[in-house]
Amino acid sequence: MASSNDPQYRSIVAKEEEHATLSPPDQKPSRDSIAPAPTLNSTDKVANASQNDEATPSEGAGPSKDVPPPANLVNQSSNSENMASTASELPELEQVQTCTPIYSIFSKGQKRYIVFMVAMAGLFSPMSTNIYFPALPTLAADLNVSVQLINLTITTYMIFQGLAPTMFGDFADMAGRRPAFIVAFVVYLGANIGLALQDSYAALLVLRCLQSSGSSGTIALANGVVADIATSSERGTYLGFAMMGAMLGPAFAPVLGGILAEFLGWRSIFWFLTIAGGVYMVPLLISFPETGRNVVGNGSIPPQGWNMSLLNYLELRKSRADGLDRTVSREENRRMQSELASKRKLRFPNPLRTIYIILEKDVGVILFFNSIIYTGYYTITASLPTIFQEIYGFNNLQLGLCYLPFGAGCGVATILAGRVMDHNYKRVARKNNFTIDRRRGDDLRNFPIEKARIQVIWPLLWIGCAATLCYGWVLWKETNLAVPLILQFIVGVAWTAVFNVMSVLLVDLYPSSPATATAANNLVRCLLGAGGTAVINPMLTAMGRGWCFTFVAFVCVALSPLLWVEIRFGPRWREDRRVRELKHAEAKTEKHRVAAEAAEADRDTKKPEEVSKEKGEGGTEKSG
Repeated sequence: MASSNDPQYRSIVAKEEEHATLSPPDQKPSRDSIAPAPTLNSTDKVANASQNDEATPSEGAGPSKDVPPPANLVNQSSNSENMASTASELPELEQVQTCTPIYSIFSKGQKRYIVFMVAMAGLFSPMSTNIYFPALPTLAADLNVSVQLINLTITTYMIFQGLAPTMFGDFADMAGRRPAFIVAFVVYLGANIGLALQDSYAALLVLRCLQSSGSSGTIALANGVVADIATSSERGTYLGFAMMGAMLGPAFAPVLGGILAEFLGWRSIFWFLTIAGGVYMVPLLISFPETGRNVVGNGSIPPQGWNMSLLNYLELRKSRADGLDRTVSREENRRMQSELASKRKLRFPNPLRTIYIILEKDVGVILFFNSIIYTGYYTITASLPTIFQEIYGFNNLQLGLCYLPFGAGCGVATILAGRVMDHNYKRVARKNNFTIDRRRGDDLRNFPIEKARIQVIWPLLWIGCAATLCYGWVLWKETNLAVPLILQFIVGVAWTAVFNVMSVLLVDLYPSSPATATAANNLVRCLLGAGGTAVINPMLTAMGRGWCFTFVAFVCVALSPLLWVEIRFGPRWREDRRVRELKHAEAKTEKHRVAAEAAEADRDTKKPEEVSKEKGEGGTEKSG
C-alpha cells in the first residue's frame, strides 16, 4: 500500500480535496453534491475498481502516515503500476465532473421581487375588465345606446382576452419575457388614451378590444416567469402569489370604478388606467430582469439587447470600465449567448402553437373543465350589477362595494391554494419514495403530478358548487344583503383556488413553453366565459335566479368526472407526448446532420480542375 509521504499519492489526495467530487464509500451520494457520482462514467470505473478496498477513515480523523489512501482513488492492488494507472485517470475525471446546474440562480429576495412585479402586471387585465362594470349605465346614457350594446363590449373584451395571449405567449417563449411585457404595455397605454378621448360607441368597441389585447397577455407572461424561476415542488406557492393580482382585480376594481364614475365621470376610469400603466413601466424598464430560460438559461447567462434592464446595462458598462469582464469570461458568455440564440429564431408569433396544445388529450381535459368553472364564476360577477340594482336599488358606488367579498375570497385563495398544493406535492412524493430537489428541479416523468394537483381540487369544487346553488336561491328569496355577500366570499375562495391549481398543473405539463400553455388556458376559458356573460341575462329572465344558478352548479358537478379521467390516463398521455416530441427532435437533428454531410461530400467530390476554373473565373472577374 502506498505511503502518505509518497509525492504521487499526496498529489492524488490533493486533487481529491480540491475538486471534492467523490463521496466516501460509506456515504450515499447526495443529489445536491457538486457532481453526483452516479452520473460520471469514469467515477464509476474508479469506484468499481476499489470496491473491495479498505474503508476510508471517518471525517475529522487526524492525518497519519499509516493511513491507507482513499478506497475510491486506488485499486485493491498495492503495486506502483496500479497507482500510476489510477493517477492517469484523474485528468479524465476532471474533464467530466461538471456541476449539475441549479434550476435558478436568482436569490430568494430576487424571486420575491420578480413575483411581485408579475403579480402587479397580472392585475391590469382583470382590473380593466371590472373597473368598467359600475359605469355601464352611465356609458349607455352618454353614448345613446342600449345596455345590451354596452354589454357587448364586455363580451368582445373577453374574446380578445383569450385571443391575444396566444400571440404574446408564443412571442415570450421565443424572444424572452421582458420584450413581451414592454410591447404589451405600450399597446395597453395607447388604447387607454384613446378610450379616454373617444365619443362614439364604435370607437369604444374597437379600443376596448385593443385594450384587452395589451393587458391580457400579462397573465400568461406571469405564469411563464414563475416557471422560469421556481421548481415544481415550490411552484404552487410562487404561482399563488403571482396570480394574486389577477384574482384581486375583479374585487377592488369595481369599487374604484364606482368612485371614479360617480365623482369624476367615466372618462376618469381610462385616465386612471393610463397613469397606473405608466407608473408600472418605470420599474419594469429599470430593474425587472429577463428570466426566459431560452435567453438567460437559469439566470447565469447575461441578457442582450432589449432583454437587458437598465440596471443590467449599467452593470455591463461598469464592469467594462473597471476591466472586470475578463477576456475568458466575456468569450464564455458570448459562446453561451450564441448557443441559446441559435436555438430560437425571431419570427412572427404563431397562434397555432396554442391550438396544438389545446388538442393534446391531457391538456384538453384540464382546459375544458377549468373553462367551465371560470364561466360559472363570471356568470356571478357579470350579473351582480343588474341583480343587486333590481333587489336593493344600489347606485354605482354601492354596486362596486358589493364586489369586495369576492376580493377577500380571492386573496385568501391565492395564499391557501399555493401552500396546500406544495404540501400535497410533498405528501405524494413521500408516498411514492420520490426525492424532491428544490435546487435543480424534479424529473416528473415517473411522478403522478396530475394526482398531486387534482387531489387539492375535490373539496374546493364541492364547496364552490354548493355555494353557487345557495346563492341563486338566496337571490330568489331577496334576503338580507349579508347572506349573498357571504356566499360570494365562499365562491371566491373555492373557485379561485381551483383556477390556481389548474394553472399550476398546466405549467407542470408544459414547463418548456409555460407562457404558450397559459395562453391556451386563457383562450379556452375566455371564449367560454364570453359566451357565459352573453347568455346569463337571458337565462335569468327565462329561468329565474334560483334555477339559473342551480343549472350553473349542476353543469360543474356533472363534468367533474373529467378530473378522474385526468388522474387515471393523464400520466400515460403525458409520456406519449414526451416520446413523440423526443422522436421529432431526433428526426430534426438527423435531417440537419444528413444535409451537412451531403454538403461536405459535395465539396469533397468536386474535381480539382473545376475548383481551379472557379478560382480563375473569380480572378478574371476581379481583374475585369
